[in-house]
Amino acid sequence: MSTSTSDAPEGLRTGTLSTADISFFVVSAAAPLTVMAGVAPIAIVLGGIGAPAGYLLAGITLAVFAVGFTTMSRHVKSGGAFYAYITRGLGKPVGIAAALLAMLGYNGMEIGVYGLLGTATADTGHALWGVDIPWLPVSLAGLLLIWYGGFRSIDFGAKVLGVLLVAETGILVLLAGGVLIEGGADGLSLASFTPGNILVPGSAAVLAFAFTAFTGFESTVIYRREARDPARTIPRATYIAVCFLGLFYAFIVWTVIQAFGDDKVVEAAAGDTGGLFFAAITTYVGGWAADLMHVFIVTSVLASLLAFHNAINRYGLALAEEGVLPPVFGKIHPRHRSPYVAGIAQTVLGLAVVLAFAAAGADPYTQLLLWVNTPGGIGLMALQLLAALAIPFYFRRVRHDEGVLRTVVAPVAAALLLAGAIALVISKIDVFTGASTTVNTVLVALVPGVFLLGLLLAYRLRRTRPEVYANFAAEPDVTEGEQPSCPHPTSSSSTPASAPRDSPATPLSPSTTD
Repeated sequence: MSTSTSDAPEGLRTGTLSTADISFFVVSAAAPLTVMAGVAPIAIVLGGIGAPAGYLLAGITLAVFAVGFTTMSRHVKSGGAFYAYITRGLGKPVGIAAALLAMLGYNGMEIGVYGLLGTATADTGHALWGVDIPWLPVSLAGLLLIWYGGFRSIDFGAKVLGVLLVAETGILVLLAGGVLIEGGADGLSLASFTPGNILVPGSAAVLAFAFTAFTGFESTVIYRREARDPARTIPRATYIAVCFLGLFYAFIVWTVIQAFGDDKVVEAAAGDTGGLFFAAITTYVGGWAADLMHVFIVTSVLASLLAFHNAINRYGLALAEEGVLPPVFGKIHPRHRSPYVAGIAQTVLGLAVVLAFAAAGADPYTQLLLWVNTPGGIGLMALQLLAALAIPFYFRRVRHDEGVLRTVVAPVAAALLLAGAIALVISKIDVFTGASTTVNTVLVALVPGVFLLGLLLAYRLRRTRPEVYANFAAEPDVTEGEQPSCPHPTSSSSTPASAPRDSPATPLSPSTTD
């Protein structure tokens, strides 16, 4: 790979994103306001007043995962993120399968949300102005808007997401402040965190919902090439994202419980699931704040779409550089330094899916959103599990000065916890989708199906394109502290087959990842 100055304009905009910028991207992907107003009331109905603890437990699990994950980020500098980590630890066939699974996961999480954008905008129009807005034109306009956001430079996207994230978290903080100042309905209580209220029959369903609320936090590593001092900014942003989301979710759900009282909140949530947060903020802050919340839910959805769109574009770019996708997907815009062709392709895919669901007369929420999001969410959780499994295998084969807690204990614990979380989500799949057993079976089966397809692709690449297979997820040819620029889009691979001599992790023996 050429690293000459003349090649620099073809690469991504390196050294651009700060810790705060990357945090904006990954927290925005989780859509905190939408998760709280739209999903937390269901968690309260299912798990009672112990629901806040479920978000804390999910956050702790993912923080344990982040220990090994961020440790590996200091040693693996490939732009492939998840699939690069998995390749290093579990081998190229599993890594290539993980790359396809990542495309399913991130595309599923993004494209389905266009249905939510349509319904959220329609709900906002009806609540504020009494008008009925059809969902499809809104979703199509959203596709164009998100394409433009991804087409522009990465720092433009970071600024937009920063503003939108402050708005959506700010309205929730305003609600919490109003409840705390008034002392809630019956005084403030910590009963939500007592074992008797946490260990209830519905706690498993709460945990399942809680884990899905963190989707996207792991995408910090995707922005490695565009980050300032990635060895520091990537770990910091990862910990900030997972800790903020875990604590913020638990705090906000707890304050809403206080708004109605421990004895009445479950009944209130069951009676008006979609209106619980709006009722609370109307009572404790005012009707004007409820109107703002309606608007900010729409902007929250837009922020999530843009964050996922940017992540998908960079995965597409990385796979084009690997030679897995056609080289055209690796083209970088000369002015904005964005992977604009990958962005166009992702937008066209989203357009095709949205139009197909619309043509079939599908409901934008219960079908477009839930049916497309579900395999996406399970796919990303499966990637987290595979990455956790890969970490100890990787560090067993290389020389390093990392402690056993980071390289063995935390990853193994995270793998066990994530496997349990995936089992919980699958066991409660009917609660997530409200669909038939047949539909749910197909949605869940898509994940292992895509993974199997990826394994077959890996073996085909090894047989028909051995140079692409040999260089898959190889380390960029740069010294510590340098940022690799994107190779020329006609290149079949972005990296050489071996790690640089001064890499922080040196193989003990010939690679066994084939």
